[in-house]
Amino acid sequence: MTFPNDEYETPFWQAGKLVAGVDEVGRGPLAGPVIAAAVMLDPEQIPDGLNDSKKLSEKKREALNMALAECAHVSIAEATVAEIDEINILHASLLAMERAVAGLPKTPDHVLIDGNKIPKNLTIPATAVVKGDSKSLSIAAASIVAKIKRDHLMQDLNRIYPGYGWDTNAGYPTKRHISALSELGVTPVHRRSFKPVHNILYQEKFIRD
Repeated sequence: MTFPNDEYETPFWQAGKLVAGVDEVGRGPLAGPVIAAAVMLDPEQIPDGLNDSKKLSEKKREALNMALAECAHVSIAEATVAEIDEINILHASLLAMERAVAGLPKTPDHVLIDGNKIPKNLTIPATAVVKGDSKSLSIAAASIVAKIKRDHLMQDLNRIYPGYGWDTNAGYPTKRHISALSELGVTPVHRRSFKPVHNILYQEKFIRD
């Protein structure tokens, strides 16, 4: 397994500056908010094993999430389902990132953003890093924190709206989820702008009319 490194962070640390990694989770699901995290690592206390959250086991992610809470500055934010439907998932993801950076207890001197876009309202100098969660330690840390938060949230929502399998699929369009949409209908936390959900609502409206 290849691991990210501190290549992007080191120039800032050597200059005595604060750098934050930012990542989001939840662009693809049909339900639930999109979650972003911003993490400022302490270069003297970096947990071993940081990596893209998708490459880690749930047990390892949970352990690293706890370690990060003890030794790093962490901020988590979201964009709601209503915001996703209003401004689209890309802009909602960038909005969640902005909110995560704004929530940090200290303002970073530079921000490393996963992906190829920098949020337009971010007033701090930033660098977009494509596949940053597999390249930058700070972005990898943010990916872990964001995924843990969103997975826990979807488990909570699964208890409120059972039957869609959100405890295992986190709202992604699995066969079980699509089938449940047809059988159980659309919940208040489904993204109405997403095609499978929109199609169900359209069918319901067509039947009623």
